[in-house]
Amino acid sequence: MTSNYYFVIIGQTDNPLFEIEFTSSSKELKKDDHSHLSQFITHAALDLIDEHEWKTTNMFLKVVDKFNQWFVSAFVTATHIRFIIVHDGKNDDGIRNFFNEIYEIYIKYSMNPFYKFNTPIKSVGFEKKAQYYGRKYLIP
Repeated sequence: MTSNYYFVIIGQTDNPLFEIEFTSSSKELKKDDHSHLSQFITHAALDLIDEHEWKTTNMFLKVVDKFNQWFVSAFVTATHIRFIIVHDGKNDDGIRNFFNEIYEIYIKYSMNPFYKFNTPIKSVGFEKKAQYYGRKYLIP
């Protein structure tokens, strides 16, 4: 079975800061269509994430929305930066671990004095670590 994951970090003003896709399939069929659908699903789920974040004290919100076979899991930081994964299978523990690792490297990255808060992340090191944690926790 193939698993698809689309991860995005959304800033305080609903601006995308970072995005990456993970797939366990060796085929890259209609990747562009899948990317646009994932962006659409993510954008549609932002209001639900904002609702859910006030109902719990947890940063990991689990699955907050579903669109056809796609699930939307979210993690909200203390500074209202949203980590969102659009996925097509259940993997709550892997997603939680992935969010925790990404949150740790995001904190380290945002503490860099040369990084302007709430701007796109353009770091090769950040992307490599995100790919590593995606392979470790999301792709079996």
